[in-house]
Amino acid sequence: MTRLLGVLGLVAALYVALFLSHNRAGEASNLIDVASYQGQYGIITLGAALVIITGGIDLSIGSVVACGAVLFGFLVNRGAHPYAALPAVLLFGAGVGAVNGLLVTRVRLQPFLVTLCGMFVFRGVARLLEGTVGLNQTIEAHQEFAGALRTLRFVLTGKSPENGALLFPAQFVLLLALAAVAGFFLHRTAYGRYWYAIGHSELAAKYAGVDVNRHRLTVYVSCSTLAALTGVLLFLHAPSVQSNNAGLGWELYAILGAVLGGCSLRGGEGTAVGVVLGAMVLPVIESIVNFQGAKGDVIPAIVGVTLLVGTMVDELIRRRSRVHR
Repeated sequence: MTRLLGVLGLVAALYVALFLSHNRAGEASNLIDVASYQGQYGIITLGAALVIITGGIDLSIGSVVACGAVLFGFLVNRGAHPYAALPAVLLFGAGVGAVNGLLVTRVRLQPFLVTLCGMFVFRGVARLLEGTVGLNQTIEAHQEFAGALRTLRFVLTGKSPENGALLFPAQFVLLLALAAVAGFFLHRTAYGRYWYAIGHSELAAKYAGVDVNRHRLTVYVSCSTLAALTGVLLFLHAPSVQSNNAGLGWELYAILGAVLGGCSLRGGEGTAVGVVLGAMVLPVIESIVNFQGAKGDVIPAIVGVTLLVGTMVDELIRRRSRVHR
């Protein structure tokens, strides 16, 4: 609860700083834009959090986002209907997670190494598929899919079917829906208790009869599927997607949001509400930086410092908890 109140206070303070940064910062259009990016980052943060809770890590998230975006455009450009391309991309994401999970659970490779290799592999796959894809370009080339693509854009990103203006933060709404599902599993089912138990002590969970391999496989599949979904959202939201830099570094944003939201990098801790709040931090900071006229290059430094501070706070809390036992 202390961590949850802490990140809630941080988000509130950042919004105050945002409103004070510029007289246009509090306008509805800017707040909707910030919320849209919070939803986009939040979906991958949710997937990363599930893996972290079980004591794992996934560094391939950003590359899977890029691959998902490029694959969706590639399929539609090759004649696949958008309503068929979407589940195909999600299946691709699930397959990526299954490969990662099997390498970790069956081959007994370190999650860091497996997903680090995946980060390079899937970035390469994205580059092999297409260099650049874009919604408007795809619509111009395939007028028969224009209605379906604009409908998907409206439902999943909140952009107007007529002119592409952002009307409401559909991605944030989608994040809340997914977080509600994840929160139900984490806090109301045996699966959630198993995942926390695995994160606390894999050996103890095994002795308690938990099928550790199956549950770890499930969270890796969930994480990569959410990353692939975010890739589709990126394709529908952005003017164009370049395979060499789409989703670049987003795995760090996801880990940052999860840590800020109360997930311990040692595993066994975290809540769905905290993850949503943690994912809200970075887009607000980015908006403040933009309104202050600072260079966007400062964002990686902020991410690094914030992640370091979050890790230090996590370690201090753990040490205090051990002292009071």
